[in-house]
Amino acid sequence: MVKGTSKRIVVVKSPDPKVFEEAIFIVKEDFLGRGGRANALEEAQKVADEYIRSSVSVPRSFLLRIPPLVWAFIGACISAAAVLLLYQL
Repeated sequence: MVKGTSKRIVVVKSPDPKVFEEAIFIVKEDFLGRGGRANALEEAQKVADEYIRSSVSVPRSFLLRIPPLVWAFIGACISAAAVLLLYQL
């Protein structure tokens, strides 16, 4: 609760409602004086977009989800198969 002073707020709707519905920013008076309301709104939208990008995980492909140890095993099997093929010739 704020008593005795007036505060300016900027409300930004979420581009992805799965993460949040809206973000409320309390803006300092001197910031509004420097850049104006449009600058405050742009800055709030940038912050909300960056939060969504950082918090929402990007779906990874199946090959990226395989642990490195499994890749090492697959590589060893392929190498062994190649050596066996060379000895057969």
